[in-house]
Amino acid sequence: MRELVVLGTASQVPTRHRNHNGYVLRWDNEVILFDPGEGTQRQMLLAGLAVTPLRRICITHFHGDHSLGLPGVLQRISLDKVAHQVTVHYPAAGQEFYDRLRHATSYWDNADIKAAPADGAIFEAETSAGRLTARPLWHSLPTYGYRLTEPDTRRMLPERLAEHGIAGPAVGELQRAGRLGEVTIEQVSTLRPGQTFAFVMDTGLCDNVYALAENADLLVIESTFLDEDAELAAMVGHLTAAQAATVARESNVRTLVLTHFSQRYPDASRFLAEARPHFAGEIVLAEDLMRVPVPPRPTGRGEG
Repeated sequence: MRELVVLGTASQVPTRHRNHNGYVLRWDNEVILFDPGEGTQRQMLLAGLAVTPLRRICITHFHGDHSLGLPGVLQRISLDKVAHQVTVHYPAAGQEFYDRLRHATSYWDNADIKAAPADGAIFEAETSAGRLTARPLWHSLPTYGYRLTEPDTRRMLPERLAEHGIAGPAVGELQRAGRLGEVTIEQVSTLRPGQTFAFVMDTGLCDNVYALAENADLLVIESTFLDEDAELAAMVGHLTAAQAATVARESNVRTLVLTHFSQRYPDASRFLAEARPHFAGEIVLAEDLMRVPVPPRPTGRGEG
């Protein structure tokens, strides 16, 4: 199961139809909650999601629409007696805000919560799904975007193994060593490219937006403003729908998810209309409680 569950798509102010931010990435056994804004617990309930599978929580920055739901989620993890450790990533410069949210109210705190603040130019952590990378973005306070990269693997080709008389335990030996006698693993397998997910919120255009989005199978990116307010977007550190789509095109993204819409635009279809001329791939205009599948991995190619 690899999918994004959208919990909320509003920006600073929620609307009757859009909750504050919240996104759950289900990637096999790794389940990550991104930017739990106010109301995240209820949105998870409506989406049929429990906190028990969560392994990580990633906070891009400590504006309320991206983090005020954290206390409730952590308290629910404790209430449900989640047995495994849950790691929380956030900008190290916002430590005081994390500390306040971590113990915002009195409750029986028996959860195993690990704080893993992101600091510096690049922060990396290994997960069961691959490498999680955080890079600083450009906003009105310290902000990080996230990128999950699955390592490349190889798929063994039975017909090629048979041609070289390789079977049984010898296959495993070849996989571990990369060579068995004169036969290399490239001769009997095909490359299975790893998949990539990128999450970019609340930022003006900067190099790290492109670094995070590069070759992403699924890019979730803010598109707070429309072109008519591009000057304001640049001033406050946000993107327009057209800029988000241009990033997707120039970064070779497969599926683009637009979200974090300002309440000043009642007609959300305008975001899609402004993005489409800049990106020919699949564009998803995020809606609350929507599920977006990660695109199937590209077909590998033989190298023998």
